[in-house]
Amino acid sequence: MEVKRDILWRVYLAFILIVVFSITILGRAVYIQQFQGAHWLAEAKEQQQRYMETDAERGTIYSEDGAMLSTSIPYFDIYIDFAAEGLRAKNGARFKDNIDSLSMGLSGLFGDMTTQEYKTLLQNGYRKKNRYYLLKKNISFQQYKILRSLPLVKQGKDKSGFIAEVKDKRLNPFVLLANRTIGLSREYVDSDGEIKSTNVGLEKTYDSLLKGEAGKKLMQKIAAGVYVPVDGSVIEPRNGKDLVTTLDVNIQDIAENALLKVMEQNECTNGTCIVMEVKTGKIKAIANLGRRPDGSYWEDLNYALRASEPGSTFKLATMLSLLEDKYITLDQHVDLEGGAWKYMTRTVFDSEEHGKHDVTVKQAFDASSNVGMAKLATAYYSKNPNQFVNHLKKLRFDKYSGIDLLGETPPVVKTPKSRTWSGTTLPWMAFGYEVLISPLQSLMLYNAVANDGKMMKPYLVNSIEENGQVIKQNEPEVLEEAICSPQTLKQLQSCLRSVCATPGGTGYKLFLGTPYEVAGKTGTSQVANGNRGYADHIHQSSFAGYFPARDPKYSVIVVVVNKPFAVKYYGAAIAGPVFKEIADKLYALSADEDKSNESYRIARIKKDSSNYLYAGQAEELRLIMDAMQWKYKDSVKKDEWSRMYAVNYQPVMDGNPVSRKTMPDLRGLGLKDALYLLENMQMKVNVQGRGKVSMQNILPGTPITKGQAVTIGLN
Repeated sequence: MEVKRDILWRVYLAFILIVVFSITILGRAVYIQQFQGAHWLAEAKEQQQRYMETDAERGTIYSEDGAMLSTSIPYFDIYIDFAAEGLRAKNGARFKDNIDSLSMGLSGLFGDMTTQEYKTLLQNGYRKKNRYYLLKKNISFQQYKILRSLPLVKQGKDKSGFIAEVKDKRLNPFVLLANRTIGLSREYVDSDGEIKSTNVGLEKTYDSLLKGEAGKKLMQKIAAGVYVPVDGSVIEPRNGKDLVTTLDVNIQDIAENALLKVMEQNECTNGTCIVMEVKTGKIKAIANLGRRPDGSYWEDLNYALRASEPGSTFKLATMLSLLEDKYITLDQHVDLEGGAWKYMTRTVFDSEEHGKHDVTVKQAFDASSNVGMAKLATAYYSKNPNQFVNHLKKLRFDKYSGIDLLGETPPVVKTPKSRTWSGTTLPWMAFGYEVLISPLQSLMLYNAVANDGKMMKPYLVNSIEENGQVIKQNEPEVLEEAICSPQTLKQLQSCLRSVCATPGGTGYKLFLGTPYEVAGKTGTSQVANGNRGYADHIHQSSFAGYFPARDPKYSVIVVVVNKPFAVKYYGAAIAGPVFKEIADKLYALSADEDKSNESYRIARIKKDSSNYLYAGQAEELRLIMDAMQWKYKDSVKKDEWSRMYAVNYQPVMDGNPVSRKTMPDLRGLGLKDALYLLENMQMKVNVQGRGKVSMQNILPGTPITKGQAVTIGLN
């Protein structure tokens, strides 16, 4: 009996516990459902839905003359939700009725699979109920427009299941032109093996303005890691602002081609060329070319902002210091020691063995004598080197240039307190060694001499615009009102003219017979090659100056690093021809602009007929006209593109057919519409001006080929 009672007691206890536990669970379930249901439903929904950022349309970068240097073109990723209710309604009748014609359309549009292959692909996706199937990536705007007109797709997302995600692709219509300065997005692989992109140049410096403010869209989770957008839950992004640069496309093209020609002929390693407007400090062109392993050249690094030993172009600073301190006069004599001068444990060599001894200071500068500059600097500054260094600091060689472009390397101007200062530092600094400055900093000095002593801050951006309205205008900025006294300035200008105009000058032969006068200085220096030092005989050739010498408009510097053991490497032979070609062409352009008398000006004035012509997509033109409540005649049939013009003062819309095999009529189109058409025809586009298209160098209807270049002019 005791055993039976003990067993029953345990059974009853277990039963009571089970009942209590069940009641507790049931009560908790009722409580959660009745009192916390809304909270947990919201939590579940939050886990199934999330807001994702949508990028804003990135701003456009323009040249000063209105050409588009960098812009965003929309591309589309196409997905299919095979489980969409509209697609599967009535046992999938809509899908089955349209699959054949849709497959045929997709095959004709993309050309990568046959009709049957597309049909099989669609049927498999439908059978598996794929929720977010990627059909195509990176299709163009033109392809997307055609896709929307295909059977089933044209019925809309809810009925067809087709989902388009738009993204922007950054495009430089001029390809190589100022590519590094503009700075298109570049891809790289991070430490986790993921492909990331980074901007350089203006794209990086002004990234916060160009990228705008991201929007948000609500995404619904439909499978592990797969989200689809929820209709009507979008916070629109705010588009980025536009930049109008100081660059001139024509000058940039001239500078880049001149530099590329010389570098290809001599297999140079890298080079840079900068053109600055004397009075303002505006950078009109900046070319940077580096040699790639296959022998071609590309804008890989911004060599214009990379500090290096400048060589003989630095002698202008030495002359300025000596003249400003009134230690020398131009007709004072100096012994060049035949071109070699031993000082302490080292020997200063002139670039050529000339055998000269007694010459004037001006003649020593004309001949670019290292010995002459080193001896003069040592004679007058060896007891107080800081006096010389202070002149260099006033010329801002110890500071960044201040240009609105990231990536400038720090300059180095040694002082007697520097750890690497030695007894030979001063004489070597006098002819451009043991000091590091960028080509842009050198140009700032030459530009200041051209600008009557006023040193201007270099800049690349004229204005920042939003929706066509200027929100910030940059103005020329003076860094130093006077780099030296007027007397010193006149002597420096005389020296620079003499280099290019007298028989003893290193630039004399180069500019002999030119119809304009040049003021400038050649430079030739050896470049250290890492641990190998100067053993590889790598030379840097440079030329800095301005023109026309008496009324300067542009200052230019060219710096080229030659290949090891190059046969030709002197500044007048490598950098000089680049400078001369730029100067020749800009002088010719200026001569054309000078034809500004009244009769000539009036003769050139023509009525701008493009004011009465508009072109674009027919649907968009109709939308604008309807919004303006203007009456118009519409004769467009099935043509995607149309033209609008006036007939008896009444707007008329007419069709503008477009074929991929012949050149379309672009007149009246905006630039983005013109680029859509031409880029999708795989043509290379050169753009001049801003506004609407008023000129094209390939006539409408002319047969075209893939990769063909076309120039369009905007009014």
